[in-house]
Amino acid sequence: MIAVVVSRADNASVHIGERLLELADWVEQTDDSRPDEAGGGTYYRHGEFELREFDGWHLELERVADAFSESPEFIAFVSRHSGETGPLLTAHFTGNFGPAEYGGDSGAFARSCPNAQKAVVEAFDRHAPDAYDVGVECTHHGPTDPGAPAMFVELGSGEDEWEDPAGARAVAQSVLDLSGVTADRERHLVGFGGGHYAPRFERIVRETDWAVGHIGAEWPLDAMGSPAENRDVIRRAFEASAAEYAVIEGDRPELVEVVESLGYRVVSETWVTESDGVSLERLETLEADLSSVEAGLRLGADADADAGDSDDYTIVSLPDDLLSEAAGIDRDAARTAVHENAVAYETREGGTKAAGRAALTHEDRYNELVDALASVLREKYDDVRHKQTAVVATRESFDAAAAAELGVPEGPAFGKLSAGQSVTVDGREVMPADVRSEETVAFKI
Repeated sequence: MIAVVVSRADNASVHIGERLLELADWVEQTDDSRPDEAGGGTYYRHGEFELREFDGWHLELERVADAFSESPEFIAFVSRHSGETGPLLTAHFTGNFGPAEYGGDSGAFARSCPNAQKAVVEAFDRHAPDAYDVGVECTHHGPTDPGAPAMFVELGSGEDEWEDPAGARAVAQSVLDLSGVTADRERHLVGFGGGHYAPRFERIVRETDWAVGHIGAEWPLDAMGSPAENRDVIRRAFEASAAEYAVIEGDRPELVEVVESLGYRVVSETWVTESDGVSLERLETLEADLSSVEAGLRLGADADADAGDSDDYTIVSLPDDLLSEAAGIDRDAARTAVHENAVAYETREGGTKAAGRAALTHEDRYNELVDALASVLREKYDDVRHKQTAVVATRESFDAAAAAELGVPEGPAFGKLSAGQSVTVDGREVMPADVRSEETVAFKI
């Protein structure tokens, strides 16, 4: 069951609740066991959704799950968002890294529902009116013990938007789109650093198969104080996010040390992106056999081939001379040749240039990689052949020394001959073929 909480103290919440009741067929029911102001009296059921109204502000509604007819999978607090951000649909989890200035307890967190937040952001994108932005926020207020995983689903950012039927309808439809969605998924991480509105973590939510639990932006972390003196707070953020990984924005060595000492792993956004769609066991093995993602390891198109977690691949040295020549002709094509044929490969120059070693699923992949690089060389060479121990490339080129021997003066005449035009020197015609030589280069493989 998905619990939907409407606060009568919040006009935006009431407005969203009205749109929810309009958009679906709800069954009206009565709960005489609780007072009306605490979620009793009239409430509504639609499929797995149950909607109840409360007099209190959302951020003060501790143990609100107890008001519902069964234990919720997660709670959606439909709410206003206040700020100077213009029209905005946003979602976030509840808790306090520091003092509890806005509900809940200090240093405490409600259990997040990262998969539901990921789904509601996707729904916002589908339903948001043209004037509205979509985002996620850091963890910054109560309640800290709603009794079930919970998130705020918000309409912002001022009175005009709180009364806007299109905005309220977009939030309501996005909540209804959560039908069948679970609170959790297999991959969660905790976010630290950055601003209140969290573009780095929103990007992870949108673009990878990871979900993000609690986010401690710069200002909540500053309010918390020294990480070393708040180890329990940091641990609780991981536990409430069901996460074993963290992405930390900015330079926070003390925080990194505390997180790692608690047994969690700090990873980069690049690591999260590279792990997308790949088993973490496989990635761990590849990093052990080659190098870390932070050191330049990148996963190729074969990364999850046959979905093996074991080392079902062979480590080879990349043909660096051939790669370097191909990259000099077409850098993107050279990188693509490696990417399309590798499980994983090492890179240099900030991850832009493949070089070093690679993991390949079988010997044919090495030959296919070499063939792809040889194809790039054909843009520069007249003849390219893939032999057993080398790629041999041949081309005819303008021979300046031969032209000088024939008395051709440097300058425009050299240019004409190089471009395939004949020139006249002392009454004698010099043909382009007279000043061309064959260059052969062998790139070892």
